Amino acid sequence: MDLNEIRPLTEAAIQEAAEVIVAVEATTTPIQSKEDVIVRLQEINQEELANKAELDILKQSFYRLRNIEIENARKAHEENGGSPETFAAPKDEHEIQFKELMGSIKEKLNALKAEEEQEKLDNLEKKMAIIERMKELTETPEDANKAYNEFKKLQVEWNEIKNIPASKTNELWKSYQLHSEKFYDLIKLNNEFREYDFKKNQEIKIHLCEAAEKLATEEDVISAFHQLQKLHQEFREAGPVAKEQREEIWNRFKAASTVINRRHQQHFEGIKEQEQRNLDEKIVICEIVESMEYEKMLTFQDWHQKTEEILALQARWKTIGYAPQKMNTKIFDRFRTACDDFFKRKAEHFKNLKGSMNENLEKKKQMCEKAEALKDSTDWKTTAEILTKLQKEWKEIGPVTKKYSEPIWKRFVSACDYFFEQKGKAESASRTAEQDNLDKKKAIIEKLNIINQEENLSEKNGNAIRELMKEWNNIGHVPFKDKDRIYKQYRAVVDALFGKLNLSASKKKLSNFKSNLNKETNLYREREKLVRLHDNMKNEIKTYENNIGFLTSSSKKGNSLVAEMNRKIEKLRAELELVTKKIAVIDESIKN
Repeated sequence: MDLNEIRPLTEAAIQEAAEVIVAVEATTTPIQSKEDVIVRLQEINQEELANKAELDILKQSFYRLRNIEIENARKAHEENGGSPETFAAPKDEHEIQFKELMGSIKEKLNALKAEEEQEKLDNLEKKMAIIERMKELTETPEDANKAYNEFKKLQVEWNEIKNIPASKTNELWKSYQLHSEKFYDLIKLNNEFREYDFKKNQEIKIHLCEAAEKLATEEDVISAFHQLQKLHQEFREAGPVAKEQREEIWNRFKAASTVINRRHQQHFEGIKEQEQRNLDEKIVICEIVESMEYEKMLTFQDWHQKTEEILALQARWKTIGYAPQKMNTKIFDRFRTACDDFFKRKAEHFKNLKGSMNENLEKKKQMCEKAEALKDSTDWKTTAEILTKLQKEWKEIGPVTKKYSEPIWKRFVSACDYFFEQKGKAESASRTAEQDNLDKKKAIIEKLNIINQEENLSEKNGNAIRELMKEWNNIGHVPFKDKDRIYKQYRAVVDALFGKLNLSASKKKLSNFKSNLNKETNLYREREKLVRLHDNMKNEIKTYENNIGFLTSSSKKGNSLVAEMNRKIEKLRAELELVTKKIAVIDESIKN
């Protein structure tokens, strides 16, 4: 095994991972207000160490909240009639405090960083001195056994020295490992002492392997990753083992490390996937705002509805986590630009709307004058239709200024209400007359029922029926709730009477037809004429029956037409039966 294969993460890589962890934790507990940012900065200012990633997130959160405040102030300024050019962002005492705290923290960070860099340089010199001394020991093989204790002290001293510049770590470690192995190869210890040293190192490394393997069950992936780095450091500091054991024990430790590193990588890949999903969702929101169809937003209600949608999207945006770092600011700028464009267009629309409001006011004044001119009319039906139409037209006219909105509406609705109140009173007075009309129609139905009780109806009865029908038609309206019922009773008895009259007339017509047939009559020609008449009547009946299927019986007009067509069909069927009988008479005459 080549010990140079052991490549733990550099200090810079570990520090970068730690900063990412802080950033991730910050996203799970989002800042709610600028005061929260100030409080956290005050805490950090009292601490010895500060994390740059957390400071970046706090800065981003503060100015995101600050920008929202400025945006809300700008919108309020424009909605209150101010122009965009005259808007000035309000002063913010929190921003002054924020900048002071950030400056103080950065000064401490810079000082601390300078100390750390100097300490790393000092440690580098110390470790380079140790390597030089180790190099000297390997160049005097005859004194290797005597130098063993000094060599062990150099190893302890090496392990006690910590951070050095990251750019020198691998190079320095390779040199240290090289001279360590050279020393062990040269040392003239007896086999028993050498094997004892290898055995102790093997026990240490097996323990480190077991510890690394146990980390696979650690729930906190980040913690497991950092613990693994410490185990790598210990594994690296442990001395060599017997040559035949080196590869096996290294492969075991490397396999355990691979499991932890894979989990660590998957953890951050999951974060990246979530950030990508957040970006995708934010892109969809941007597209929704950017695709607003402004040409279709004509009324106040249209703009109000779309404003509610924009505010809902802004609220939804705040609940979505961060997008990937390189896109987070860009996608926010895109969303803010789209929202700014919406509210700018809205302000321009309502600015232009003031001119059209004056036109709308004039239109509504004219409608008030029309309604006032009609309010005393007694042509209830026609006037009611006109006023109802005016009310619909009123809704189609756009808004007027708030100052005139309520007065002009009260003027219009007062004229309409006055007419409909008078109409209601007149209709109430007409109900008594409708009840009298109902009684008259009941009396006519009673008279028709008496005629219907006679067995043989004559032409005289037919004249009486027609007079009663004429009288029925001259009677005015009846109460609406009784209208259909009384008409059905009337129609039933009239249909029954005409059925009897038609039957009697049919017999008389057939008798006359028989008596008019003589030897001079061309029976074949007469039969052909009757057959054509028969076919025409069947087609006419079929046409009426088809037309009935297209009418709806749910309307008053539909009911009336259906009833009229049914009467025509019945009449045609009676005439069709008479024609059929006439054809039969001719056929009998031809046969004889």
